[in-house]
Amino acid sequence: MINLKKTLIFVLERIKMIQRIQTLFMLIVGIMAAILPSFASLWVLEDGTVIFSKDEIYISVAFYTSATLAFIAILLFKNRKNQFVVNRLNMICNLFILGFFVSRSLNLSGETIVSEKGIGMLIPLFSIVFLVLANRFIKKDEDLVKSVDRLR
Repeated sequence: MINLKKTLIFVLERIKMIQRIQTLFMLIVGIMAAILPSFASLWVLEDGTVIFSKDEIYISVAFYTSATLAFIAILLFKNRKNQFVVNRLNMICNLFILGFFVSRSLNLSGETIVSEKGIGMLIPLFSIVFLVLANRFIKKDEDLVKSVDRLR
């Protein structure tokens, strides 16, 4: 009976964290990094082969690392400073992915009748934008808590 009560309290605390907008932003990043790369093409080779992230092991690992960091940041909702740091690490991870995509797109052949770059190459860019927004709202929460502590 005690374990059921503790489990219920644990679940209710996790549901409370969804109220914060930065949690939604981090959830969007986690979903984009975990699910979308499997469906969105990254680029098309000259022979017409479509490349997804699951075809390139390093890209797949980087996207799953980004998704894992996003979900870890969501679970750190009680410690906003650590959440902020984990989001920064996630931004760095997405910058590495974006850098790889830019270098890879420069090595691909130029534009022809059909564009050879896929929409999946924009996922790290969108992730960085959402992580910056999440960090902005985390900072606002931290400033609010500090201002309330000063009033006490």
